[in-house]
Amino acid sequence: MPSTLLKTDKQTNGFIKAEETNETAIADQVAVGESIERTITPNHEPRVFFFDIDNCLYPKDSGIPDLMRAKIEKYFEDVGIENNKVKSLSYRYYLDYGLAIRGLVIHHPDAKVDGALPLEEILSENPPLREMIKSMKIEKKWLFTNAGKAHALRVIKILGLEGLFDGLTYCDYTEPNFICKPETASFRRAMKDAGVVHPSNCFFVDDSAANVDKALDIGWTAVHVADDPVVSNFGHYQITNILELPTVLPEFWDEESTAASLAGIASSK
Repeated sequence: MPSTLLKTDKQTNGFIKAEETNETAIADQVAVGESIERTITPNHEPRVFFFDIDNCLYPKDSGIPDLMRAKIEKYFEDVGIENNKVKSLSYRYYLDYGLAIRGLVIHHPDAKVDGALPLEEILSENPPLREMIKSMKIEKKWLFTNAGKAHALRVIKILGLEGLFDGLTYCDYTEPNFICKPETASFRRAMKDAGVVHPSNCFFVDDSAANVDKALDIGWTAVHVADDPVVSNFGHYQITNILELPTVLPEFWDEESTAASLAGIASSK
């Protein structure tokens, strides 16, 4: 699971340099579930907030999940899988490997996976989201996605969020048996990339219940962007919209920023 350091120009808020790291070894920095009192650790390392991207930074009803599903099914058909078996096999790979594409790459190494979607026709800039992330009082903000690098950076650019994040941990679909969420190794890799050792200094928001559950297991503070927060019991907190983050983790925002985020939700309805 490679990563990119996103170093930004504070005047232009744009990407000015990207450094790649492709090492796959995950250091045993902490035992799974180990936790250290948060009051002890801030002086020794940064607190990091990990943001999922797809269906988290933008709504699930955007139509992108359906396009992704159709694209994945086309990949399956392109390697010769019969049309009537595509849906069931895709779902089985999703259950077995965390991502349907991961199963496809493992069993069909010659599969061509480009991930191209008409994102510019669906998504647009989200000023309230940009202001919420920009006003967040935390040492590091990190993107942590199962998507590929090109897709992830396209989404961030279209949403108008360039320049806000310190780095990106993503999936390289060309790597044999690449790791991805919700595997423990992927979370440890994200911690290594972001330069944090103690789980108690890690905060996370994701729409996937499985990913949120894993974050909780290893000691992160986890927030689930759920279809129905009343029904969801995943993570420490449940919200329906990413702009609700300040209401469940108020330590990272002042009252004015929280009010602005909630106003952003109201204005989008």
